[in-house]
Amino acid sequence: MGFLISPSSPAGKWIGFVTAVWVQAISGNNYTFSNYSDALKSLMALTQLELNNLSVAKDVGKAFGILAGLASDRISPAALLLIGSLEGVIGYGVQWLVVSQRINPLPYWQMCIFLCMGGNSTTWMNTAILVTCIRNFRKNRGPVTGILKGYLGLSSAIFTDICTALFNKDPARFLLMLTLVPLAVCLTAVIFLREIPPSSTAAEEKSETRYFGIFNVIAVVIAVYLLIFDITGEHGTTLSRIFCVILLILLAFPILIPAYLAVQNLIRSNLKTLDVESTATETVTEPLLIKQEEEVIASATEEVLEKRAPVIGEEHTMIEALKTVDFWILFTSFLCGVGTGLAVQNNMAQMGLAVGYADVSIFISLTSIWGFFGRIGSGSISEYFMKKAGTPRPIWNAASQILMAVGYVLMAIAMPGSLYIGSIVVGICYGVRLAITVPTASEMFGLKYYGLIYNIIILNLPLGSFLFSGLLAGYLYDTEATPTPGGGNTCIGAHCYRLVFLVMAIVCVVGFVLDVWLAFRTKALYTRIYTNRKSKKAVVAVNGH
Repeated sequence: MGFLISPSSPAGKWIGFVTAVWVQAISGNNYTFSNYSDALKSLMALTQLELNNLSVAKDVGKAFGILAGLASDRISPAALLLIGSLEGVIGYGVQWLVVSQRINPLPYWQMCIFLCMGGNSTTWMNTAILVTCIRNFRKNRGPVTGILKGYLGLSSAIFTDICTALFNKDPARFLLMLTLVPLAVCLTAVIFLREIPPSSTAAEEKSETRYFGIFNVIAVVIAVYLLIFDITGEHGTTLSRIFCVILLILLAFPILIPAYLAVQNLIRSNLKTLDVESTATETVTEPLLIKQEEEVIASATEEVLEKRAPVIGEEHTMIEALKTVDFWILFTSFLCGVGTGLAVQNNMAQMGLAVGYADVSIFISLTSIWGFFGRIGSGSISEYFMKKAGTPRPIWNAASQILMAVGYVLMAIAMPGSLYIGSIVVGICYGVRLAITVPTASEMFGLKYYGLIYNIIILNLPLGSFLFSGLLAGYLYDTEATPTPGGGNTCIGAHCYRLVFLVMAIVCVVGFVLDVWLAFRTKALYTRIYTNRKSKKAVVAVNGH
């Protein structure tokens, strides 16, 4: 398709977005630890606290995402993708060698290093994808983030279901997939993903919204398809292979959008009777009045902006952002949501075993799939209400925090089926938190240094994993567990995680309060965004007549 597509053409921008979606669909390997954690625990004779600290090491890799943030303004998206995919080959490749017993288990500290490398690999991929796509589609940040983070949420279900269908849940083969598949997909994205000027007319923005709607529909179909596979029980070999083929076709389906645009562009270029004047009129990027007004405003305020600290909504350097109260409210509330969510995802295998489920793959898939619905739904819904009424995005984070607290209470009560309900609720709310925070940060602090600011915010992932998974869940589980012969320990019963869930419910209430506070503090910003959009549409309508 490359001969039809110019990198700067609309088709070129969209094929870049399609490859970005594919990268996100294989970048959620950090959320799949529960699929092979039991194998590591038995091979290395670990206690639960030691196993949880291995998962913390995996998440600590995200702390080094600052390096990806610093590099994002200095090297190309292609270079970021190559670094991340090659690092993932090393990190997950060594884990595969250990779990497949091709080598003896490495010393504990060495395993921590390789899990850290695996965790860090995705920060390079995610930084390349998010920074590039938000800059390319800056007028539709909510849908862009929702779609990308949605596919990221689906990735663990995609990996888990393919492994279940083809490899009978073999943890060694699962790790081999995590080693090789991201490399292959990133090599494809390297060819097409690059920064391209964003849309500059109302017609282009409307066209983008329409195409994002198609992406949303395809993504929902994939999520429902995965959900049906999960809840229909065991499948035979032939049916499982058919499932995988159809899944790959669905994942490839978005390529039809840039293909359609490319063919459309080819037809236009072959028309010899195209009216030059009408073409010139169609390609006017903005009403002249708006351009002149913006140039006057920019020149009049440039000196003032240099002499004062930026306010929320203007471009911030990392240091300037760190000096604001709003940054730390966003940072801390994000910790309350993602930290507790990671604790559930990292400990899902042991949580399931504690209440009598021998196979926990269904809970991992439920968290992933419903996390997708939380991400993709909140991205589009928050964008709609922001454009229609100036509703602050943080209010959606607040709603997710209080719902997550309810989910943890249900899991603490441990009624029949509560782990199913809890997995769904935690998945949705964790997804909302990720999808809302990304565009919120860009709107509060600008896009110029967004790569670095984003990676500072996601320091909450290793920090939350350490606090809630490594310390809280690991320590409290070990106090309830009994030793097993040959090392390690185990705990059976609802009491194993009850206190963990109750503490995390309280933390989510704290996060709710912080999000409500931030919504009030950013109300003026979102009112300004809403008013500016409304004013520009009015000017365009007047000039159109």
